[in-house]
Amino acid sequence: MTYKTLIFSIEDGVARITINRPAQMNAIDVLTAKELLLAARQCSTDSTVRCVVLTGAGDRAFCAGGDVAGFASDPERVDSLIEEMAVHLHEAISVFARMRAPVVARVNGTVAGAGLGLMAAADLAVASQTAKFTSAYTKIGLTPDGSTSWFMPRLIGLRRTKELFLLNRVLSATEALDWGLVNRVVAPEELDATVDEIAKQLAHGPTLAFGSVKRLLLSSDDTDLEQQMKHESVSIVQMSRLRDGLAGVKAFVNKIEPGFLGS
Repeated sequence: MTYKTLIFSIEDGVARITINRPAQMNAIDVLTAKELLLAARQCSTDSTVRCVVLTGAGDRAFCAGGDVAGFASDPERVDSLIEEMAVHLHEAISVFARMRAPVVARVNGTVAGAGLGLMAAADLAVASQTAKFTSAYTKIGLTPDGSTSWFMPRLIGLRRTKELFLLNRVLSATEALDWGLVNRVVAPEELDATVDEIAKQLAHGPTLAFGSVKRLLLSSDDTDLEQQMKHESVSIVQMSRLRDGLAGVKAFVNKIEPGFLGS
């Protein structure tokens, strides 16, 4: 499939999705939201995809959120444009969060607004030392979207989330790491190598088990302890019946590295 606002490729089990609007700091307009959904669905349904890397073009921004400037250029349709964008973006984020393949956010620059949600929905986030993080919603009289009000309290806690949303504080990469918003912070020149190493490791891992881990964690807030342990039991038994599970157990016994096929 050909995309107009994204760069999409698959190589060695790793799908790479780049929001390609650097002049707009990779802000999301309606078309970009639609294409993110299409790309997410493509990754979710393609069994050869065992890891997804999500990033933005250039070195200024990962994603500056919704395309506020673009929406404002059509004042009479601001609300309908935001609504249409949000519908597609939210579905895309849901697919990314629930797909079996782990999603790694390559955070190459500024992250704002819905870009925070897109990054937070990823399973891992690696940031350049030059990255900055902010909410900016209430700064322009709006409220959170892009899953930020769901993921952010779970990642950094309610108090810190309120600080971001109400005071529009700008976090440095070091502060984001300290708060638990990202997993690693590296020098700009090390970003690609670090992300590639993680993506390669994930792409050679037990993909179906990764997917089950994601589902267990997403459901954990809605269940009590005993119900969650039932979910765990069902999942681990299912995994033990699969080729990768059996290979992993055998490799453990024989003290060798398992060769996972993602099945």
